[in-house]
Amino acid sequence: MGPAPASPPGAAMPAALCVPPGACSAAMFGLWRTFASVVFYLSLAVGLGGLLGNGLVLWHLGLHIRKGPFAVYALHLAAADFLFLGCQVAFSAAGAALGTQDALYFVVTFLAFAAGLWLLAAFSLELCVAEVFPACHVGWRPRHTSGVVCGLLWALTPPAVLLPADACGLLRGGARLGACVRLHAAGIAWLLALACGACGAGLVLFLRAACCSPRPRPRFYGAVLGSALLLAFCGLPYVLYWSLRPLLRFLLPPFPPLATLLACVHASARPLLYLTAGRQPGKRQPLRAVLQRALGDGAPRGPGGLALPMATV
Repeated sequence: MGPAPASPPGAAMPAALCVPPGACSAAMFGLWRTFASVVFYLSLAVGLGGLLGNGLVLWHLGLHIRKGPFAVYALHLAAADFLFLGCQVAFSAAGAALGTQDALYFVVTFLAFAAGLWLLAAFSLELCVAEVFPACHVGWRPRHTSGVVCGLLWALTPPAVLLPADACGLLRGGARLGACVRLHAAGIAWLLALACGACGAGLVLFLRAACCSPRPRPRFYGAVLGSALLLAFCGLPYVLYWSLRPLLRFLLPPFPPLATLLACVHASARPLLYLTAGRQPGKRQPLRAVLQRALGDGAPRGPGGLALPMATV
């Protein structure tokens, strides 16, 4: 077979051969910037919506709704979600305005996220114990257990997050490798244990209410089960980002913004769970009445201002 005929002078070369050397890199960079911008603005929108929802929960549950033992956990959990979303929105806006993102921003934001994880685990585990062992739970539980537990969790969260962050050089320069590895590994193990405890308690509640118990579903069943599912699908990526931050930023650049967006969804969707649990189909009721049905352990106040007796937990 003879040689292929030469192209006539002046003929156009194929499109694949006309691409400049840096065109593919420029296209990929433009695609990455578009993706990062979309995820950034989605995170801001979700965060602002979550701030509004958790703020309403804090306002009504803190001031206008009679609280029982489990509602105290819901109140502190809403405060942790509000703090996380507020830090996320404020630091993201500051980073976009200044053009830089300090590691301290991530540490403070994760501090609020970790507090919510501790509170969710305590909430889920105590509700699971109250459902599986109701007689023992009522017998041994002191009156102010919920408030004491929430106070201890708020006090223990900063050392558990800030000590590894300081040892790894996120708060100030000069990482101490040995202390960083030990403290960070212990923190990761503790966070994963909390996540497994919350998800496991939600699974036990689901199995017991679905097939093992003839009693009606316990109060806060939907909130705890929905929070466990949100944690499994939206919260754990943020824990993974905290655990492997330098490696993920280098190998998977899209993962950090996606994990941040999912964490915002995790904190913002909880008020929707409360509204879904307290809403009655076919009826339009004030927001306070819906939250009272979903979160309040006591009955709403009567027209004369007298409160009815609180329901048994």
